[in-house]
Amino acid sequence: MSGLRVFLVAGEPSGDILGARLMSALDARLGGHVAFSGVGGPAMGEAGLMSLFPMTDIAVMGLWPVLERLPLILRRIRETAEAAIAAAPDVLVLIDSPDFCHRVARRVKAARPDQTIVLYVSPTVWAWRPGRARKIARFTDRLLALLPFEPAVHAVLGGPPTRYVGHPFVEKAARARPEGGRRLPAPGERPLRVVVLPGSRRSEVTRLMAPFGATLGRLAATVGPIDVVLPAVDHVRDEIESRLADWPVRPRLVFGEAAKLDAFRDADLALAASGTVTLELALAGLPTVAAYRLDGLGRLMKRFITIPEPVRPIVRVRSALLPNLIVGDKAVPEFIDEESTPEAMAAALAALAQDGAARRRQIAAFDRLAEIMGGGLAARPGAAAADAVLEAIGRA
Repeated sequence: MSGLRVFLVAGEPSGDILGARLMSALDARLGGHVAFSGVGGPAMGEAGLMSLFPMTDIAVMGLWPVLERLPLILRRIRETAEAAIAAAPDVLVLIDSPDFCHRVARRVKAARPDQTIVLYVSPTVWAWRPGRARKIARFTDRLLALLPFEPAVHAVLGGPPTRYVGHPFVEKAARARPEGGRRLPAPGERPLRVVVLPGSRRSEVTRLMAPFGATLGRLAATVGPIDVVLPAVDHVRDEIESRLADWPVRPRLVFGEAAKLDAFRDADLALAASGTVTLELALAGLPTVAAYRLDGLGRLMKRFITIPEPVRPIVRVRSALLPNLIVGDKAVPEFIDEESTPEAMAAALAALAQDGAARRRQIAAFDRLAEIMGGGLAARPGAAAADAVLEAIGRA
């Protein structure tokens, strides 16, 4: 078999991890007969990629940070597209970061119409700007989806051929689930164990720390002593620690992926910011309450977020939470903005702290989720993505 030339682009840390796993899987599939080039971060570097420039040049989020760095980002788009065109790879794989990667794809497709382009991670066309599905189909030969309903969504919206390859947390979920299932403590056996995740962005932490702390105080007053663990990321550590002084229940802070998975495994329930982490908690089978508080721009955009009519038979519930969307059931209580009061969140947590209907409903929904997403948590998304890439270029 001749060697394979793969040009990859990842513009943020989550994409860097996806890219590294894809690279490792391709290398294993082809016995090392593969050459990588493109843009990535440290994980892809360890897998064998020499990045054209530091990924941090383009790994920015938020309106103002992007505007401040716009000249550099535009230059990097041009440089990346020119490098991909000059490399003439067997396949160009663009991972998430749509504002950057889609612009690169359009430039490459215009210069090399026969270039095979694979997008890895679908935009949220099922909730926001569904017209993007047809637009990306113009420059995309294959789309690799993280969520199981996305192939059907793109089919009805006119998107590119799409294949579900699995979410990266599926591979870790077994470690985050306790052996023998989750068992609530008997009266007097031990405190209730609660995992709290106020977000990985400074803006999230700023808005949620105070209501989350008050919620835990109310929960402890209702159910008795609680043992709280807060898995944190380093870049918001100072923000979290500065806001813990007013919490009536002092949590233990832990850091790193391994500590987070251990906390998921050992906990009885969770309070989390709405986001990808709710899918991780659900795959871990941990009963959860989720909340979010929007900024002014978010409240404005919320008015325009709706499930398009053709997608409603596929995505059957309106929810901000991925577990609810995937199973088609609002099993995870969610409290957005004015709904996210300590009284409401504590009541929802208290209902999950006993072996009753609310807890059983969530656990049953999470079992369905695990089966839908991973076939018993046995899937390996990196390998599935590699197979899909090879299939797209006729090398399967």
